Amino acid sequence: MPELPEVEVTRQSFADRIRGARVQAVRVGKPLRWPLGCEPDSLLAQTVGAVTRRGKYLWLPLEAGGLLMHLGMSGSLAFDSAIRDPGPHDHFDLVTGHGTLRLTDPRRFGAVVWSPSIDSGAAARLLVKLGLEPFDPAFTGAHLRAGLRGKRVAIKQSLLGGAIVVGAGNIYACEALFEAGIDPRARSDRVGPARCERLATAVRLTLARALELGGSTLRNFSDAHGMAGQFQMSARVYGREGLPCVRCEGTVRRIVQGQRATFFCPGCQRR
Repeated sequence: MPELPEVEVTRQSFADRIRGARVQAVRVGKPLRWPLGCEPDSLLAQTVGAVTRRGKYLWLPLEAGGLLMHLGMSGSLAFDSAIRDPGPHDHFDLVTGHGTLRLTDPRRFGAVVWSPSIDSGAAARLLVKLGLEPFDPAFTGAHLRAGLRGKRVAIKQSLLGGAIVVGAGNIYACEALFEAGIDPRARSDRVGPARCERLATAVRLTLARALELGGSTLRNFSDAHGMAGQFQMSARVYGREGLPCVRCEGTVRRIVQGQRATFFCPGCQRR
């Protein structure tokens, strides 16, 4: 699933090129996770503004409202002035004077939803429960500690939930917990202030490194230029089951938490 780094890398790969473009045509293919919410022709002749990101959503502002986009489990966006004819998995095209923005999604869990603004309508309903952005100065160890208070679930599950901080998807949660030296099975409400501070820092550093490396490509992710991510090549625990820990003499283990694979080193990650 494309996570925050992959979505941000995608945004960066086309945002400047589409800004100021006028919509010339809209093609809607097979139904996605949610309906578009407006007549496609109502988007014609509108100008695209500055594309922003909130969590794993992209917001494309138009003169009247905007489009909230989500890549789902397997989606990707491409932007090109000479895009090919749509295939069976190409479900939305926004044709502009600068090129065509296309959503390709084999599993159709992605979405393109019109909303009158990012703070109202469908966009507001979908974004209201999201936690802080990881690079928000307000995301501190104290904020993390407050969010974990009263939670009896494993710390990794709290990170994945997205209500405290967005962007710590499975691979990045594993890596951040390793950097912070915290066992992913540790109970959330038992992670003290010092470890929360280390973990908040680790989340920021892990996601920053993922952005530098273009995100992760575990299956079929690519940005709007068609470029794959490289973060997975430098992962320190994710995907390294049975290999020596890079930090101690332990061996990386794999367990399953909430139907997701978790990788960690029991030698240097403490409960």
